[in-house]
Amino acid sequence: MLQPMSVVVAPDRPASPLRPGIFLAGGISGVADWQAEAIGWLRPVWPAVYNPRRADFPMGDAGEGARQIRWEFEQLAVADAILFWFSFETTQPIVLYELGRWAASDKPLAVGADPRYERRFDVVEQLALARPGLTVHTDLPSTCAAANRFVGEEA
Repeated sequence: MLQPMSVVVAPDRPASPLRPGIFLAGGISGVADWQAEAIGWLRPVWPAVYNPRRADFPMGDAGEGARQIRWEFEQLAVADAILFWFSFETTQPIVLYELGRWAASDKPLAVGADPRYERRFDVVEQLALARPGLTVHTDLPSTCAAANRFVGEEA
């Protein structure tokens, strides 16, 4: 039987952090909605998922852009673990920044990069230095499976 899951979508904020929670870090603009697929793979074990992908984001609105950046910054900090997925469609420089920031912490990370992702080599090599032993998965299901192993262990 599936556990109830709360999906917190930007810019919504729960009254108090939901636990354990995982943040979905990865491309939004110009990439397929991988977050919807990931939620399906995470549903059996994660009570809370923080999803930055809004149904309708007002591109060009600086105020909403700043609100989105703040929401992501704060929810990344609140989450018990982070799932990073680098799809192949775009470079995703902000996600690379976020990965660097959180790789330097002790927060549990599950990381995947499509084999066609143009910076996959860099992600693998940088993480080998920052987080020796961390596997960079090649598909979203195995990345989600790695994240699911955190529940009850580290998260």
